[in-house]
Amino acid sequence: MVKWIKVKNNTRIDINKIPIIEISDMRSEVKAFNLRPIGFFGKEWGFGCVRLFVILADDANADLYLSSSVFGNDVKSYESFTQEVPAFHIFEREFYEQFGIEPLHHPWLKPVRVNQDKYPFFEMEGEEVHQVAVGPIHAGVIEPGHFRFMCNGETVYHLEIMLGYQHRGVEDMMLKNPSNQLAESICGDSVIAYNTAYSQVMETLKAINISRKAQLIRKMALEMERIAVHIGDLGAISGDIAYLMGASVFGATRTLVINTTLEMCGSRLGRGFVTVGGVNYDPSEEVIDRAVETLNKVRTDVDRMVKTMLKNSTVMSRLEKTGTVSLEKAKDIGLVGMAARTCGVDLDSRFDFPDKWVEELGFTRKTMNLKGDVNARFKLRYKEIKESISMVKKILAKLKEYKNEPIIAEGVNNKLTPDSMVISIVEGWRGEVVHIAMTDLHGKMTRYKIKDPSFNNWYGLGLAVRNNGISDFPLCNKSFNLSYCGNDL
Repeated sequence: MVKWIKVKNNTRIDINKIPIIEISDMRSEVKAFNLRPIGFFGKEWGFGCVRLFVILADDANADLYLSSSVFGNDVKSYESFTQEVPAFHIFEREFYEQFGIEPLHHPWLKPVRVNQDKYPFFEMEGEEVHQVAVGPIHAGVIEPGHFRFMCNGETVYHLEIMLGYQHRGVEDMMLKNPSNQLAESICGDSVIAYNTAYSQVMETLKAINISRKAQLIRKMALEMERIAVHIGDLGAISGDIAYLMGASVFGATRTLVINTTLEMCGSRLGRGFVTVGGVNYDPSEEVIDRAVETLNKVRTDVDRMVKTMLKNSTVMSRLEKTGTVSLEKAKDIGLVGMAARTCGVDLDSRFDFPDKWVEELGFTRKTMNLKGDVNARFKLRYKEIKESISMVKKILAKLKEYKNEPIIAEGVNNKLTPDSMVISIVEGWRGEVVHIAMTDLHGKMTRYKIKDPSFNNWYGLGLAVRNNGISDFPLCNKSFNLSYCGNDL
């Protein structure tokens, strides 16, 4: 792989050392490598040129491979990567939308975000075929998204999901005024994951080393976020199958978790907890002891409710074999995170790109034999809740060894290292949150790229509802619980 450079998560990359190769050579090598894409984005490169950066993940070895290709101002197309590696489909669609460089023979070249005018919906014909349109305006607190169902009676043949109604310009805002407050506001249910990824990018660019104490507090906060959202989602799934006892119990139990986070940092969602250079809050021993006691109760309550539900034949009839995505399809389209793991794709950035605490605290990857249906997504959440509670308790015990360490690094400067790129991957509760930053020769940030796991996984929801009843869609949708705002950057 001489035309690529091998890099690690959260390390500085000298932009001048990133290879530039012909796009046709890159396409051939990507096919041969058999590695999955986590980055495929462009940047204006002067004189009307566009430079395409491609990042591939070698999860088995905790390595990232990076290369690039330059399109002259007279080059407006290339042969699509998606034909050979389907996981590139969404990346190429975004690149085309932003820079107008067409991936020729792309099988599904549709808009990602700029799509409200004359969207090319998939069409079916036949006397029994009808369409059902839902959104973009929904009841409750659901964000804007349009869902177009092609049905034969009650059976869904195809679901097309059209997003892009929120034109926030987050990546541009990151260039103009980067901050922890902006980072944690990008995706409100993944405050810790986004804030951690941003902070790690900035710390690498500023050559800041944070204390062991701060590292552990961040890791604890990330797992608390995972526990809280997973419990909330168990409640949402319960509600969608009209199992109101589950919805009530899980709702109350989630409150115990987020109130513990509130006690630690003043925000139930963890806002203001993480900052560049470390963390802003240092939980006292009394708070830590109460947190452990609360988590013990949470585990007991979740255990009791889940086991009761899984013994209920009516519950199981709604969860099993509903909204199934096969292992083959999950790999093809590039599912990540929790959605991928429920199909048997063993991706988890906590273990694929581990920090030193994974080994030191004895955290181990535990897999399950799951079938990619709603039942799998329910059970995986339950498993991860228990695992994360165990992880948090180990972290809190370890924290006491570093009680005299600072929570924030001293002498934090505002200068970014010039001619640099940093890639930061954090396993949020949905899956990998990827932040990438680039600086120019003066140390000014010139590109900030964000990838939410929902970017990979929305198409998986579309596949999940095929051949299901249309009334199963809300349940399938809740079982994925994807982010609109994480997609509509």
